[in-house]
Amino acid sequence: MKKAFFRFYEELNDFLPPEKVKTEFSHEFNGIVSVKDMIQSFRVPHTEVDMILVNRKSVGFDYIVSDGDRISVYPVFESFDIQQVQKLRPRPLRNPKFILDVHLGKLTRLMRMIGLDTLYRNLLDDEEIVEISIDERRTILTRDIGILKRNKAEHGYWIRNTDPNKQIIEVINRFQLKENIKAFSRCISCNSGLVEIAKEDYSEQIPEKVFKYYEKYYRCEGCGKIYWKGSHYDGMLKILDQIKSKLH
Repeated sequence: MKKAFFRFYEELNDFLPPEKVKTEFSHEFNGIVSVKDMIQSFRVPHTEVDMILVNRKSVGFDYIVSDGDRISVYPVFESFDIQQVQKLRPRPLRNPKFILDVHLGKLTRLMRMIGLDTLYRNLLDDEEIVEISIDERRTILTRDIGILKRNKAEHGYWIRNTDPNKQIIEVINRFQLKENIKAFSRCISCNSGLVEIAKEDYSEQIPEKVFKYYEKYYRCEGCGKIYWKGSHYDGMLKILDQIKSKLH
């Protein structure tokens, strides 16, 4: 029986049982096992790992673990340039675009409300989500660790919170998106951009009472839905203020 020693850092500890959190622990194994497979055996998805040091030397996911190896596993670095150290996936996606799984419909609406490019279709299966994330260079957000463990998955993040109001804070802080907030610039229904329109050009699509009391209108470039700052707008502003008050 062979033995390797692991230490996981920062938020990667969220996936570990209490006795393995923020401490070095041993792991016995037999045969030929890659460091990627061994890491994922601890329920840590490879999409959340950005650097692996084995005996203080950077390695890739295909490294075969040897008896006595000391392995340090680090999370995705969003704030630091580690180009001189081997990275395990393509460069971070600095033009933030996301694709969310079926469990995150409420988070989708909040992300679109603050202007983040957020793709969501409740009929997509795991394989389709991974394929779209690769083709469109979107980061996968999910509550299902299994999606992130798929070999083809490149960029992804497991949402820790279950409350959508906490999830949106988690996403903004995790990906440092505070400066990317552009509230009410996207359609909450379809994710396309909004453009200001002259209400006279769309009078037949605007309710008569609304047309009388409001001057500014916006139309979705995708689905054609028309928006105005009605009574619901004040409620959305309160939500936005609450979000901003809790950002790092």
